[in-house]
Amino acid sequence: MKAYYSDHFVLPLPPGHRFPMAKYALLRDAVARELPGVMQTEAPRATDGELALVHTPDYVAAMREGRVDAAHMREIGFPWSDAMVERSRRSAGATLAAVRAALQEGIAANMAGGTHHASANRGSGFCVFNDAAVAARVAQAEWGRARREPLKVAVIDLDVHQGDGTASIFAGDDSVFTLSLHGERNFPFRKVASDLDVGLPDGCTDEAYLKALTAALAELERRVAPSLVIYLAGADPHEGDRLGRLKLSFEGLKARDTMVFEWCLSRRIAVAFVMAGGYGVEIADTLQVQLNTWRAAWNCWQRWQNDRP
Repeated sequence: MKAYYSDHFVLPLPPGHRFPMAKYALLRDAVARELPGVMQTEAPRATDGELALVHTPDYVAAMREGRVDAAHMREIGFPWSDAMVERSRRSAGATLAAVRAALQEGIAANMAGGTHHASANRGSGFCVFNDAAVAARVAQAEWGRARREPLKVAVIDLDVHQGDGTASIFAGDDSVFTLSLHGERNFPFRKVASDLDVGLPDGCTDEAYLKALTAALAELERRVAPSLVIYLAGADPHEGDRLGRLKLSFEGLKARDTMVFEWCLSRRIAVAFVMAGGYGVEIADTLQVQLNTWRAAWNCWQRWQNDRP
């Protein structure tokens, strides 16, 4: 199984910043230790042309050249730097590489990614470029050159925060189905309608969450037949997350991941997964949730290879 990392492109943050940048290197080390069969590769950088399939040229240029005003950077939550732009390009490139690999091998991953608050002309909520949207658009363009039918994509966003940027980018586009299962009262406080939104109350626990996810996947299948899923496997619904407000256990999140991967495997739908949010009070909790995601993916990837025609 192929995985793409960008953790060594470190974003310089001021002391005490709440974004847990260290989690990415910890995850890469843990996956190398516990799942040595995963092939880890440095993420390629997304080009201006690839980014421009989703983001306005003015926005891409302003980010590249550091011409974004201070208020907008406060909305993003990071100070501008060349390193921030480079890391954001790598994150988008990693998801694109994972999508290309998944379409060949069934499952692949970005060891970061999930920047779903970025819309066409602005960033927000620690998100600069929307990696899932860029990967979907580039993959559709590449697919279309070889086949007559369009590539149908489903974005299954299980980060605790609603995927407002992704929803706005693909609004009215029948080729990409956006599903977001999230905390109803959490950020962003102004939601943008996805194709299917499932808002959950504060304190939602395993049973109610998994019931809602089962119904959401059934509705997705009723409405679209994708050839590719991009799965945002956020760790932030965990009960120990500082920003999550939901109460899922480790076992509940493991069941969530297994459900998504099994759903894709049983239908032979390629899936590229990204890590999305995770802000545990204890960073070890975020790491455990993410490792469980990787174990579920590895199990399904092995079965996908064994079942190949």
